[in-house]
Amino acid sequence: MTVVDLSSEKLSARISTKGGIVLGFWWGRDEGRVPLLREAPGDDAGALASGCYPLVPFGNRVRDNRFSFRGRDYHFQANTAWDRHYLHGEGWQADWTVAQKTAGSLDLSFNNAASQKTPYSYAATQRFVLQDDGFTLTLSVTNNGEDVLPFGLGWHPYFPMTPKTTLLAPARKYWTEVDGWLPGEATDIPADVDFSDPLGLPHRWVNNGFEDWCGEAQIVWPERNARLSLTADPLFRHAFVFVSDTSFDPAFQRDYFCFEPMSHLADGHNMPGLGDLTVLEPGETLMGSIHMKPSAWVDQ
Repeated sequence: MTVVDLSSEKLSARISTKGGIVLGFWWGRDEGRVPLLREAPGDDAGALASGCYPLVPFGNRVRDNRFSFRGRDYHFQANTAWDRHYLHGEGWQADWTVAQKTAGSLDLSFNNAASQKTPYSYAATQRFVLQDDGFTLTLSVTNNGEDVLPFGLGWHPYFPMTPKTTLLAPARKYWTEVDGWLPGEATDIPADVDFSDPLGLPHRWVNNGFEDWCGEAQIVWPERNARLSLTADPLFRHAFVFVSDTSFDPAFQRDYFCFEPMSHLADGHNMPGLGDLTVLEPGETLMGSIHMKPSAWVDQ
């Protein structure tokens, strides 16, 4: 495991090759350092305790760990002890390799071979660039297998949540959740999670996809006079919002939430049109970026 620090005049980030995760992202201000992603408890933290981790070769779950594509059936095996479904690909559990590093940038890579757990063979890269105008994360995946397969990309950031935190992230549709943490059906967006205007996170379990997200989000922490703007490449047309609860995580203290940009819908493998997954021929690559930029926030 290697831990790398990136810095600019006002921003800093800490990244681990264990899972290719961001351990922290901070904004230095006169009044002190402001965490813009959840701070990991230590350098040896895994993805689920991190500030952000990659979703590759796709995010979320595939119903019943199986799908059919172009006349062939494909299967997965669970990759955690607590979920019967294969979850979020291999990137978040992999050991990444440092390919290149400067004071303000880092390139990571890893290769995955098909196995009993997954039919996907691929090469993945991450590029982290920290400059005064923000933090850019670029993720790519190349189909290294012999089969044409649907691929997707995404990130799983954990953002600090204070009592007054608001999220702005307009989208068109909302996906209900059914047993197995799987998507149900697309509906109108419920009022308490309609982030078309700035809105606080509800005091309940939320684990839902938002279809046709506009590609821009804004998080405001009024107590810290801070705002974070997140913009994504057009590839990332969808997003997931997650708010835990104490029945799922007894240690949850409403101190974080997740807003996850994704190129596709959950369980897109089993949807007509593949839920915006991208079909890659052998040797083809899918790539996309998100950018996070902090600024001062003043109550109007």
